Amino acid sequence: MFCQSCSMPIDDIEMRGTEKDGSKNHEYCKYCYTNGSLVNPNMTMKEMEVIVRSQLQKMKAPESVIEKAVNILPELKRWKNESSCAI
Repeated sequence: MFCQSCSMPIDDIEMRGTEKDGSKNHEYCKYCYTNGSLVNPNMTMKEMEVIVRSQLQKMKAPESVIEKAVNILPELKRWKNESSCAI
């Protein structure tokens, strides 16, 4: 399972976001989604790309992993409509 906003793996239930009732969300991580809504609802996919790239570089992830994480963003639920509208 991958967060449908940032592409982070969310196999561990503790990494999943939460709904208003405190239950775990199965589509988003705790950094992107909390208390039933996106943490930063006005963020663009480009801004998310910068964050994903930066966080993975801090973790010293290989460039191939970074590129894969960034390249998958347009396919994720949160960004599908935004990427299809790109010119």
